[in-house]
Amino acid sequence: MTDLTEYSLKPADLPRQKPTAFTIQPTRVEMSEIADELGIPGLSKLRFVGKVIPLDGGDWHLTGELGASVRQECIVSLAPVTTRIDEQVERFYRAEFTWSDQDESEMPEDDSEEPLGKEINPALVMVEALSLSLPLYPRAAGVEHGETVITEPGAEPLTDEAAKPFAGLAALRDKLSSE
Repeated sequence: MTDLTEYSLKPADLPRQKPTAFTIQPTRVEMSEIADELGIPGLSKLRFVGKVIPLDGGDWHLTGELGASVRQECIVSLAPVTTRIDEQVERFYRAEFTWSDQDESEMPEDDSEEPLGKEINPALVMVEALSLSLPLYPRAAGVEHGETVITEPGAEPLTDEAAKPFAGLAALRDKLSSE
């Protein structure tokens, strides 16, 4: 894992009257390590600019703008695909954060809140936000995802079109309504 501890901020050392600004622009070596960690072939630009703002009750609010150029492989052709990512990032660090004590619980819709620890590390937030912003199925320009048809020998294959039984009914309805 990439060592990003140098970017850590200790809330106890931060001013409580004004925001603390930060700019993170990893080195080429750090970007290579982050790319390896995320399982992508390349990361050519990465920058995270923001501020940590003190809130009432000992809470903190991190806001930032993430900018990155990532290289992934096309899911169809494996050709390199470069994507520009520009993302607004927001996290709340709560001094009085409580975890659910139930054995099982649903994930809350608002996932921007976290318990306040001894440190706030904007670099870790940057890597997490980048990971969540990566295209799941990158495609090279002009590449179409073809139809996959699998069947037993001698059986008629089930195509995507045949799996849509209501498409035929919609066509029949349209035909009858036009007559």
